[in-house]
Amino acid sequence: MKILVIGASGACGRRVATEAEARGHTVTRASRTRRGGRHLSDTGRETLDAPTWVGLDAADAPAVAQAARGHDVILGATRPARGHEDEVPAATAGLATGAKQADVRLIVIGGAGPLLLPGSTSRAIDHEQWVPRAYRQAAAASVEQLQVLEAAVDVAWTYLAPPALFQPGERTGTYRTGGTELVIAADGTSLISMEDFAIAALDEIEAPTTHQGVLSIGS
Repeated sequence: MKILVIGASGACGRRVATEAEARGHTVTRASRTRRGGRHLSDTGRETLDAPTWVGLDAADAPAVAQAARGHDVILGATRPARGHEDEVPAATAGLATGAKQADVRLIVIGGAGPLLLPGSTSRAIDHEQWVPRAYRQAAAASVEQLQVLEAAVDVAWTYLAPPALFQPGERTGTYRTGGTELVIAADGTSLISMEDFAIAALDEIEAPTTHQGVLSIGS
């Protein structure tokens, strides 16, 4: 498959792109602030890029459509800097409109905010246990992000939602899904490494299970 990863310079997007390439897919990496050349790896060492890079603002729908043509899937992994959470709705709308114009499936990596607690109608964003105050703005942006996608009725989209704790870590090769509900382990934790999340994202790309809906992921 040919996959356009928008937000590929970020921690999660980079891991998804790497997982896709390891599975033999052709990946175009896109970022608003990166256009290839040298960058810092996870270890802080400067490296040279071999993959194809495209400079792209996710909010620019025509640019998204142009970059996406000839691809099978757009994977949106954009993350605003702290204090710029208000950019999320426009970026999501740009991804959705661009995907529609290019007639390409859209996978968006969102947040845990809009997820329901298991067996409840209460959302994760409404509980400080799952969304600490420091991350409330980002969680609120993820709620708006999902609302933008839900309004895109003529786009083939899937919203991949991580658990409460989502950061780089070990690649175990295992994960669980919970639909619209927050994935919580038996010990009461809600977490996954970005490496395992990338596995789940590629599994969903290769064998879709969710159309115009939410797929939560956790360990």
